[in-house]
Amino acid sequence: MNRFILLSGMILVAVLSKFLPHPVNFAPIGAIALFGGANFTNKRAAYFVPLMALLIGDLITGLHVLIPFVYGCFALNVLLGFWIKRQQSVPRVAFATLLGAIVFFLVTNLGSWLAYDTFQKTTAGLIACYAAGLPYFVNSLLGDFFYCAVLFGGLAFAEAKFPTVRRAEVAL
Repeated sequence: MNRFILLSGMILVAVLSKFLPHPVNFAPIGAIALFGGANFTNKRAAYFVPLMALLIGDLITGLHVLIPFVYGCFALNVLLGFWIKRQQSVPRVAFATLLGAIVFFLVTNLGSWLAYDTFQKTTAGLIACYAAGLPYFVNSLLGDFFYCAVLFGGLAFAEAKFPTVRRAEVAL
């Protein structure tokens, strides 16, 4: 089996899982970006495949004003994936997952505060926005860890079972 096809297929399945019933913010976005950055040998593919999968999902579920913030965090998670690429280990993946989730929480809540009139445009309003987002952060963190375990663990299983998967994927 071709590694590029396997990685792309795993990302597609993770994106499709967001159409199953799930808790709010328990989503594969952060894990997909981290996984792509860590496993595609071609940097363009590391961004392109997960980004296209995310974009297709957003076109189906609906576009929103936070897309620049979400996609910016997505790009940062790909960069975190580049960081763990050479030494993939459970502690490094866990640290990158945690860091990515924290950045996602901080950036998207700032974006929400800026884009919507739900909270006053004051320091107190921003703090209230972050406080209101904490339950979503917990779900986002749990989702990121779950999907990272599935994606990274699934690839490790496939590499052990099918030696041809360990070869470099086709360049994009």
